[in-house]
Parts: sequence; C-alpha cells; structure tokens
Amino acid sequence: MRKNRRKKKSRVSYLVYLILAFTVASALYLYNQSHPRPPVTKAFILERTWKNYGDPIQDLAEEFNIPASYLLALIVLECSGQEKEDIEPRFENHVYKKLKTVRDNTSASYGSITQKTIFDSSDDALKNLATSWGPFQLMGYQCIELGVNVADIRGKQSLYWGVYWINERYGNNLRANDFKNAFHIHNAGHHYPKTGGPNTHDPKYVENGIHYAKYFEHKLNK
Repeated sequence: MRKNRRKKKSRVSYLVYLILAFTVASALYLYNQSHPRPPVTKAFILERTWKNYGDPIQDLAEEFNIPASYLLALIVLECSGQEKEDIEPRFENHVYKKLKTVRDNTSASYGSITQKTIFDSSDDALKNLATSWGPFQLMGYQCIELGVNVADIRGKQSLYWGVYWINERYGNNLRANDFKNAFHIHNAGHHYPKTGGPNTHDPKYVENGIHYAKYFEHKLNK
C-alpha cells in the first residue's frame, strides 16, 4: 500500500510540474507575441546608441574638445550601442600570449610594455590586460599607459577613461576632423596606410565609421 501511495504522489508531483512548466511557457509565449522585440537593424543600433550614450558623450566631448559625432560612431562600431552592463568583453588570445612572453622574457616587449611593467602579473591578470572592455572596447593593457587599474576602464568610469585615452592617443586628429586616421588608429594602432587598403579587422571599419559620424553630426545639429 505504501509503495502504491508513493507512486501516486510521485505521479501527482510530476503532473503538477508539467502543468506549471506548460503554464510558464505559455505565459512567456503570449508575452513575446504581444511584446515583439524590434529587429536589430542598423537604424535600430544607431538610435540605441543615441539613446544610451547621446547625453554623456556630448558632455565628455565638450570636456575634451573632441567631436561627439566621432565618439558615438565609434561606439556603434565597437559595441553596437549596447548599454555598458550588456557589453561582452573580448579576450584576445594572441595578445595574452605576447604579454606572457614579455613577462617571462627580459628582452621581449609589446609596444611600451616591458617585463618591468608586468613582471609580477599573474596569468589571470594578464588575461584581463589582454581583454577589451567597455563601450570603446579599450584593451586592458591600456590601463598601464593611463596609470589606472583595469577595473577603472571596465567599470562605471569606462566611458570617461575611454574618451581620456582617445584624447591622449589621437585627440589632435579629431580636432582636425581627421576621422579617417582616427578610426584606423583606434582599431589598428596606427595611421591609415599611405598605400594599399586599411589594416583594420573589418575592411569597412573606417568607411562605416565615417558614415555613422555623419549621421550623428546631422542629429547633433538638429
């Protein structure tokens, strides 16, 4: 008798679970049907960027005397205008390997980074340095140049430190409205080649950036 009761209870529990699961799934389906998500088109991304970053970027652009249209376009290129908490960091394994070589070899260097700079960094710390963070996808190792911690460029102040670094690295190009070189420097680390095509990961990175900047320039002038 007890075994039969246990079996009945087990069947009832399973039935209740199925009913609950079906109810939740049905509610989610009905909600999604009545609240459809907008398609992620380029127009949607541009408007999302404006909504999420328009005001703070205009403030920072004024503070550093660089064009807000460029900064907004760069955010479109680097994170599609997502809110800061939704941006996925990007780990660059090839950068990690180079930084590890520098840490373990006195004669090696990576840009301005030498063994003296990162000799006491753990593997996990190097992974953070080899990861890009925030709306501008600033590489972690840029914190060394800025004199701050990785936490600063990936936290609440990521927007500020991103603009700070941009101003330090190629602010003069932006003040001269030289967006072609500015976009290329941000992505490839150097000016646009005098001969041949761009060295950016996306061949249309610079072209698209200039197009988006024109869009935001028009929006800012309204």
